[in-house]
Amino acid sequence: MHNLPLLKNAGNLAGKRVLLRLDLNLPIADGRVLDDFRLKRSLPTLEFLRARGAKIIILAHTDSAETDSLALVAEHLAKFVPLEFVPSLADLSEKVKTLQSRDILFLENIRRNSGEMTNDEAFARDLATLGDIYVNDAFSVSHRVHASIVGIPKFLPKFAGLLLAEELLHLSKAFNPPKPFVFVLAGANKKLSAHTSISETKFPLVHKFLKTADTVFVSGALANDLLKAKGYEIGLSKHSERDFGFSDIVQNPKLLLPVDVVTESGGKRLAKGSNEVLAEDSIFDAGPRTVALLAEKFSTAKFILWNGTFGVYEQGYISGTAAVAKAVVSSGAESIVGGGDTLACISKLNLLDKFSFVSTGGGAMLEFLSNETLPGIVALQNSIKE
Repeated sequence: MHNLPLLKNAGNLAGKRVLLRLDLNLPIADGRVLDDFRLKRSLPTLEFLRARGAKIIILAHTDSAETDSLALVAEHLAKFVPLEFVPSLADLSEKVKTLQSRDILFLENIRRNSGEMTNDEAFARDLATLGDIYVNDAFSVSHRVHASIVGIPKFLPKFAGLLLAEELLHLSKAFNPPKPFVFVLAGANKKLSAHTSISETKFPLVHKFLKTADTVFVSGALANDLLKAKGYEIGLSKHSERDFGFSDIVQNPKLLLPVDVVTESGGKRLAKGSNEVLAEDSIFDAGPRTVALLAEKFSTAKFILWNGTFGVYEQGYISGTAAVAKAVVSSGAESIVGGGDTLACISKLNLLDKFSFVSTGGGAMLEFLSNETLPGIVALQNSIKE
C-alpha cells in the first residue's frame, strides 16, 4: 500500500522513544471538548505502542478559536490512557530523559512553535533528537507541509500508524471502485488557506470522478456555481469568483445537481425548484425532491463516496445532510464519508458506525482523492538524511 513502512512491521519497540504525530484538533467550546471522534480513532495506535513497551511522545496541534492550548484535550485523553501533559518544548527535553517504557508525554500545541508551520529544518532536526523513531498517525493533517509532518521524518526511521494505514486502504478503493459508483461532493466555498479555496480542491475532483463514477452529485455552495453556469438564477447565494471549467462539467450526462433547494429571503425559509430561485433569495440547503432523487441512485449503488454538507451547517441547515445520511445507510452499499461538518452532523444522528468507513480527514481526504498521495505520505517514503 503506497510502499509505506507500516508500524505493525516496525519490529522490537521496547524502550524506543516514539515521536507520535496525532491529530487531536478537537472542537472545543465553553471550556469542553464537543466531539472526540478523532481522539478515539487514535487510541489503537497508542495501545499498540504501549503494549510493545515503547516510550511515547505525542505531538499534536489545535486551531480552536477558543484556546491555543491542548490542556483540555490532554485531560480528555487521560480518561483513556495514563499520560503527562508537558507545557513546553524546553520541559519536554528534560522529561524525555527519565521517560519509562509505556509512559506517554503529551506536548502542548506544536503550532505554538514558529518552526512548525514554516517547516523549519533546524526545528525539525531538534524535535527528531527527542525520539528514536517517528510515527505519523495524523492522516487528517498529512496534507500540511509542516515540520511535525514532513520535517521530522527526514531524520528518523519512520512508520505509518494504524489509522493512517487504514485511511489509505479504504480511500484508495475510490480509484478502482465497485460499480455502480456514486460520488457525492458538497460543502461550502471556505478558504483552506490564505490562497486556496475548497472550490479549487473540489472542482478538480468533479472532473476526475466524472470519468470513473457512474453518477457525480454536486450540492452545497459548489452546486451554485454549476446552476449558475446552466443559466439558473442563484440570487445572493455563495459562489466562486473563478470558473473551474463549469461549462464542461454541466454538459456531462453523469452530473447530477439539486432539482430543488431550500432558500431564505427576508427571514423566510422556502423549498422551491432549482429553476425558481429569485434574485433576492439565498440558497441554504438541498430540498426534499433532491434527497429523494439521490436515495433512488443510492438504492442501486454498490459504492458511495461522500464529502461535505449539503446545507450551511453553521446556520442550522442540517436537514438535507441528515436525510442523505439516512439514505446512504439504508442503501446497503459500501459507503465512505468524510468532512468535519459532515461528521458532526452524522454523529448527532448516531449513524457514524453505520457507514463502512468514516474518514477523519476533510481537506486531507479531498487532496488524497485528487492527487492519490499527500506530503505526509511522501515524507514516509523518502530516505533519511544523514
